[in-house]
Amino acid sequence: MSRLALNRYSRCFSRLKTLTTPLFFSSSAASNRDGDYQIGPPPIRVGLTESAGRAVFATRKIGAGDLIHTAKPVVACPSLLKLDSVCYLCLKKLMGSAKFEDRGVSYCSQECQENSKGFLDVETRADWSSFDDYCRTHNFKYPLMVKRLCCMIISGARPADCLDILQPAVLSSEMISKIEDGYGLLWNAFRKANFKDDDVAFLTKQWYTAILARIRINAFRIDLVGGSCGEDLLSLAAASVEGEGAVGHAVYMLPSFYNHDCDPNAHIIWLHNADARLNTLRDVEEGEELRICYIDASMGYEARQTILSQGFGFLCNCLRCQSTD
Repeated sequence: MSRLALNRYSRCFSRLKTLTTPLFFSSSAASNRDGDYQIGPPPIRVGLTESAGRAVFATRKIGAGDLIHTAKPVVACPSLLKLDSVCYLCLKKLMGSAKFEDRGVSYCSQECQENSKGFLDVETRADWSSFDDYCRTHNFKYPLMVKRLCCMIISGARPADCLDILQPAVLSSEMISKIEDGYGLLWNAFRKANFKDDDVAFLTKQWYTAILARIRINAFRIDLVGGSCGEDLLSLAAASVEGEGAVGHAVYMLPSFYNHDCDPNAHIIWLHNADARLNTLRDVEEGEELRICYIDASMGYEARQTILSQGFGFLCNCLRCQSTD
């Protein structure tokens, strides 16, 4: 490994020690297919590969269907179309009258309501009508996540550099131009709400662009499939593809280090809220890289390559794609 790679590896793990707290992933996550939990750190490590950068590797043999770990989002945001039907914090679907309301938004529990109080206090000070209309008109979802992250940063719930470790997307000049429009609307909303300069000092055009570039290729679409932890994993995986639509999007720390494969050995799934579960789809040997599929794996070769190229900036060269299956 080169000196440059070693330096990057060292910086990566220095940041991971700070970021991979119980806030972002569960260290008591591993379980076998019978549902017997094994207390301790997840059976994985993050390392570097020559071709794909950071990657996640198994530190022991993991059986098919086993839970690798769970993960809580660094930031999650409901879809504008789902604001009345999902929890404003955890994105859990609201059932009838079983919800808590606060300043025009709804929660599934008092705990979610209390955990949101800080950033909601910030958010409700500003008028977001122009910014939300901009996102709605252009069908933009990621600027909404930046808006929420800004409110969390101002409230002290997150540091401004909480996503710096994640890989950013390469943005075209056209994308950057559109991003600048959103930045202006976001900045004006905070300015008109008379926030102190120190509170929004982090919110520069450079920061906004960099955060959007990271969210763009690291955000997961949250499709809730319901079910239980012991339900057949393949059934749940199929349900996540055939779901009724996303309830929102979220960015995670550890799941963002999983590389893509069109024939993956692991799967990320959401049962009832934005807390992610990563399970194996087949037996995984010690030292083997764990990979998930970023898209619908049932699509044909050409469709997969097009979506991966346009959405994630790479052409897949996994064994399945090498065979053009």
